[in-house]
Amino acid sequence: MSSGSTTFEHPAGLVAFVGAGPGDEGLLTLRGADLLAKADLVVLDREAYGSLLRHCRQDVEIVDDSGAGAVSIEAVTAAKAGRGVVRLCAGDPMFFSSITEEVAACTAAEVDFEIVPGVPPATAVLAYAGIPAAVSVPEFRVVDASMVGDWGTHAASAGTLVIYNGIADAVAIGKALVAAGRPDSTPVAISSSGTTTEQYTVVTTLGRMAPDLKHAGMTEPALIVVGEAVGMRERLSWFETKPLFGWRVLVPRTKEQSAGLVEQLRSYGAVPEEVPTISVEPPRTPQQMDRAIKGLVTGRYEWVAFTSANAVKAVREKFEEYGLDARAFAGLKVAAVGEATARALVEFGVKPDLVPTGEQSSEGLLAEWPPYDSMLDPINRVLLPRADIATEALVAGLTELGWECDDVTAYRTVRAAPPPEEIRNAIKGGGFDAVLFTSSSTVRNLVGIAGKPHNVTVIAAIGPQTAKTAEELNLRVDVMADKASASALAAALAEYGAKQRQAALAAGEVPRRPSQTRRGARRRAK
Repeated sequence: MSSGSTTFEHPAGLVAFVGAGPGDEGLLTLRGADLLAKADLVVLDREAYGSLLRHCRQDVEIVDDSGAGAVSIEAVTAAKAGRGVVRLCAGDPMFFSSITEEVAACTAAEVDFEIVPGVPPATAVLAYAGIPAAVSVPEFRVVDASMVGDWGTHAASAGTLVIYNGIADAVAIGKALVAAGRPDSTPVAISSSGTTTEQYTVVTTLGRMAPDLKHAGMTEPALIVVGEAVGMRERLSWFETKPLFGWRVLVPRTKEQSAGLVEQLRSYGAVPEEVPTISVEPPRTPQQMDRAIKGLVTGRYEWVAFTSANAVKAVREKFEEYGLDARAFAGLKVAAVGEATARALVEFGVKPDLVPTGEQSSEGLLAEWPPYDSMLDPINRVLLPRADIATEALVAGLTELGWECDDVTAYRTVRAAPPPEEIRNAIKGGGFDAVLFTSSSTVRNLVGIAGKPHNVTVIAAIGPQTAKTAEELNLRVDVMADKASASALAAALAEYGAKQRQAALAAGEVPRRPSQTRRGARRRAK
């Protein structure tokens, strides 16, 4: 049966063999993501490719292949019943990842199939390691070590040689290439866990592979790259030289709050982990919010001031409860305390009229808030939906400017449940390289539910008040943002990481993450 189908609307169903790429989930092809979004059933090694399930529908059925490498009976049965099946394959399905038997199973069952190429490690891992496939010699060979009996034919080439599945016999392969005539001074790079934040590359030569790999702890998946192109790595390396490469960074916020922050940290090479320290709940008595929403609609207010994204969410939920939408803000002026709150408003369909250009805090908002002018402002009342533990400083400041405030509890914040034991142990034992504190409450709550971060962990605070709270709890603050925003805090941590890296290199040392400096930390030989 040929693979004529291009969508899952085919009446006989379809099995799509999709290349998952080399490890970085961002390297999945657009076609692969599209098929995953339509899939009724996905067959995959969940430990290796579970992150790609974010492209799927919530009701997708999942079969954990666990590396067995075969289309399950469930998958073929599903396709026969007209369902769409995606079989995620390592790298590229047709590139040292044979799917012949799996395709044969589909053919025998008279099920249509499609093969979607993936980004192969042979090119992606080299690119992430800063090694061009070919430089002066226009030859590029890729071999599977398990299928090579005589290395002599490969030693004769002066081009770049990429070897799959050879890490266990790397030293023997090096000796075989030298014995077959390749100079022992030929540069070699061995890169494991390529394109992920666990990527680790050892640069050596054919003659020094044994001592340089002795304590390196290299494991599959790994690639061995032989050739003069390896010499370009020092100039072209971009991935492993990111300022926070491999840093495990604790973000004590919920996924909803930290989405943008997490992406920013990943762009610096970090491995962020969200640990909620605060749980947001409705107010105990909703009548106050009900009256506020009614007043907002009936023209009671001139301004509405939002001091957090959670306040936006609380008002938005109340709107939905009453069948209202962003149009109810027509004629109102809207203020947001900072960029994150402004984004939440824009997502709601409301463009704020006032966002502080300086410090993103209540003080920054007050500094730019216009005083009440009876000639210009028909109404002198401000609605301030906020948390139950919010500061009174904003209300006092607005009152001084001539405004009357309806200070309304829109939501309650309570301490979240403790994180899993593994996370708690990592926090206290130095398993995290850094922690980002975005408020005083996140400091107090994290210490309360999980304990104090280890003294090797870099503490980053969003501003002076948060830093003061951390110091009161005997935490050393290493980094503080130049303005009170999560984005500025992440950038400040990246700058700190870059300086630490540069200092190590200037001293002739190999840069190490903070967690690698704690007593008993496992260190790889360089």
